[in-house]
Amino acid sequence: MNAVVELPRSAIAQAASPASVVLTHAKTVQEVMKSVMKSNVHYGTIPGAGDKPTLLKSGAEVLCMTFRIADKYEVTDLSGPGSIRYRVTCVAEHQQTGEILGSGLGECSTDEEKYRWRKAVCKEEFEATSPDMRRTKFGRKQGGHYTVEQVRTEPADLANTVLKMACKRAKIAMVLNVTAASDMFSQDLEDLDAELVRHLAEDEREGQMQVVRDEWSAKANAAGNEETLRKVMQDGVKVFQSARDKDGYAAFAKAVQARGAELKQGAPA
Repeated sequence: MNAVVELPRSAIAQAASPASVVLTHAKTVQEVMKSVMKSNVHYGTIPGAGDKPTLLKSGAEVLCMTFRIADKYEVTDLSGPGSIRYRVTCVAEHQQTGEILGSGLGECSTDEEKYRWRKAVCKEEFEATSPDMRRTKFGRKQGGHYTVEQVRTEPADLANTVLKMACKRAKIAMVLNVTAASDMFSQDLEDLDAELVRHLAEDEREGQMQVVRDEWSAKANAAGNEETLRKVMQDGVKVFQSARDKDGYAAFAKAVQARGAELKQGAPA
């Protein structure tokens, strides 16, 4: 006769497959995201940074509370002459058992673009600053570019800021590693340089507008008669005027003119 053997709870936990553990964690993260987290508070979306939402610091704290994670920090000072730089390891411990669950690595330096430079207070400050400690920065804007006169920041004034940023980056990396949340979130990108965010947004908009341009050019090329082409032209003009897309409008108008010439000659769509 086969005996019924009851495994101790610890043995049952050990017998659970790694896949089931990961699946359970993932389901928990999804439930927390759905019922507790709020967009632009615990997570956000940054244009051009991919389809996944980015996990923000407040969201990482919610997940730490959910999984009973205590975070501890190990800081390595990599600063050198004229630069403050910290590398931080965030270690996750279970609050009840003290078991080490994993870790995440983060780094920050005053040599990063957004910490290295600041806008000059006035023209006099810019001109009074040593040439090797000042610069004119060029940026993109709709329809052209702009310039900003900048001077070098004092690294020591930013020491606490970069240390906190390194800790935050390490913590979010740890949370993603430990909670199997990488499928739902990307690494925290909320600290991206504002100029880079603007460029990403512009690049994403350009990509989206190219899809619209191709779509309306295809509609013009598919018009079977002049009446249909005229309707496509009227609707398409409204789209490009609303988007203020002069280049798209020009390409669309060219496609309409070309198709109009073909229809006059009796060419099929």
